[in-house]
Amino acid sequence: MFFIRVLLRRLTYTVYSPHRKTTTHIVNPSKLQKHPWKEKLVDRTVVFDVEGALLRSSSSENNTFFHYFMVVALEGGGFMRGLVLLLLYPLICCLNEEVGLKVMVMVSFFGLRRQGFRVGRSVLPKHLMEDVGLEGFEMLRKGKRRVGVSCLPEVMVGAFLREYMEVEVVVGRKLKVVGGFYVGLMEEEEEMVDGGGGDGDGAVGVGSSGRSLPHHLLSLSKEIYLVTESEKKNWHPLPKESQPKPVIFHDGRIAFKPTPTATLSMFLWLPFGLVLALFRALVFLYLPYKLAVPLLGFSGMKARIKCEFPPHATTTSTTGQLFVCNHRTLLDPLYISAAVERPMTAVTYSLSRLSELMSPIRTIRLTRNRDEDRRRMEAMLRVGDLVVCPEGTTCREPFLLRFSPLFAELGGGDEDGDRGVVPFAIHSEVGMFYGTTASGLKCLDPVFYLMNPGPCYVGKALDRVRTVGRDRVEVANRVQRAIGEALGYQCTMLTRRDKYLMLAGNEGYV
Repeated sequence: MFFIRVLLRRLTYTVYSPHRKTTTHIVNPSKLQKHPWKEKLVDRTVVFDVEGALLRSSSSENNTFFHYFMVVALEGGGFMRGLVLLLLYPLICCLNEEVGLKVMVMVSFFGLRRQGFRVGRSVLPKHLMEDVGLEGFEMLRKGKRRVGVSCLPEVMVGAFLREYMEVEVVVGRKLKVVGGFYVGLMEEEEEMVDGGGGDGDGAVGVGSSGRSLPHHLLSLSKEIYLVTESEKKNWHPLPKESQPKPVIFHDGRIAFKPTPTATLSMFLWLPFGLVLALFRALVFLYLPYKLAVPLLGFSGMKARIKCEFPPHATTTSTTGQLFVCNHRTLLDPLYISAAVERPMTAVTYSLSRLSELMSPIRTIRLTRNRDEDRRRMEAMLRVGDLVVCPEGTTCREPFLLRFSPLFAELGGGDEDGDRGVVPFAIHSEVGMFYGTTASGLKCLDPVFYLMNPGPCYVGKALDRVRTVGRDRVEVANRVQRAIGEALGYQCTMLTRRDKYLMLAGNEGYV
């Protein structure tokens, strides 16, 4: 079957709509052109095939889309659903594109609740953005208006195209819903798209010579231009500075592109990862830093933390030192405590009971009541050192969220009249699992982080910032800028509320 399919593809060249049950729509060969034509897209409505003209996928094989459905299966349905999809991968490779697509849709979506499905908005945009081709994006930007046509379900690509690619209209496959749940079946393509054609007969279609052209691309376009496979092989990834809107917030546990080989490696690693996470947790909990650090390094954990500031003399000072760091994972305070070789207290907004039990240092919860939170933090500073993460939540990308100025009100208190704050710049790298989540179970955050084969932390203590006599907002902004410059991160005014509204549909109260 595989040989016949490849042979027919190479010996025949037809343009048709694979999803229509009616008569095949044949396109006039004069409409299909493979010579330079990009300038003809200027100030016109561009109807483009998402997979063929925007993404860097070089063919229409089912394995081109497999990792997108694996993301849905793992993040939306769990590891067992992902394992089922992986086991069916050899069968999917033997099927034609349409049947293979239906199988992946059935496995990935069957039984998922429609109302709670946010993978298309919170997880997939990161993976889709990594697959966007610079040449395809620049070509589509020439158009005055953009209409994206995709063979994938609209719930998978719609949010990404509208919010990150500035596409006005998205045409994707619709999924059938019964009782508020997806049943894993796709509805047939609609014959027309309301408002999709823009300027009617003046719309220009863009597709790929290696893919069968979607019906809507044919019906809405007066002219159709094709990108050849040889051109797409030379496409480059879209650099971050060229993205219309960067992907700052994204959710999910998987930190890699879940191709079949990578996904198989993950499932083979899981039993070893669980044992390794248990070992690392016991070392964190019960051994002193001088013994824990080399053992954790032997287990694969890496850390490069630079501290050049004079250590705080806790034996002669009446108060502790306040450390301010950006927030990467729940382990930020642990690494800072190990770097300065002193026990500390960490303040958190929301922390699961399991994470509190597993923490080898003391933690206190903030109430989001300004006066009460300040009182609690001042009480902790009177008895020892304190670590604060003013962002209020974690961010995975090289951006800093807005710093709450509450920590700047805690200055003063030692012999020289101004204790100040010590900024601590933190960068975390993982290869398999993210140790943070916005919509999942937060109690599993440290477990997933410790399951990574070789997680790495990079940190640096910066010059102390004085707080006495300075405006608290000015101090917060100065500390944010100092950490951003040290890490090469971009400072933003985004907050915890912005993150959770986008990723979880709530305001971040747990």
